[in-house]
Amino acid sequence: MTGPLRVVLDTNVVLSALVFGGSLAGQLRLAWQRGVVLPLASTATAQELVRVLACPKFRLSRLEQQELLADYLPHAETVRIPQPPPRVPPCRDALDVPFMHLAAAGQAQALVSGDRDLLTIAEPFEKATGCPILDLDSLAGRWILAERAPPKSVPR
Repeated sequence: MTGPLRVVLDTNVVLSALVFGGSLAGQLRLAWQRGVVLPLASTATAQELVRVLACPKFRLSRLEQQELLADYLPHAETVRIPQPPPRVPPCRDALDVPFMHLAAAGQAQALVSGDRDLLTIAEPFEKATGCPILDLDSLAGRWILAERAPPKSVPR
């Protein structure tokens, strides 16, 4: 496979990578920084990320929020969602629908989420759009982020 892996990352996956940086989430962050993974974003998904980063529970200053956005948004490809938006299967949580529209409109190779509402409709969504809905572990299992990364330079 050539070119970066085109993915839609739900807000919680992006937050895990930016704020918490656990092992797989940290690998994902490195992968988008290296251009191995190309996150897709729409106006609605970017607005959701901005809103969530401002939540008091994260205790992020305005500057910290801006720095985190600056570590993500420049690496993302902006996708315009057509009107009417692509047809997607019904989802219980209306806040998940913009991510589904983005995956369909952006021809994503995966929509990455830990959200049960999305994971529950993975099969009909993939049938309708050709895009699988995967959790972070499944993404790593299907496309191992470390193996897709450019080789590390050898010290001299």
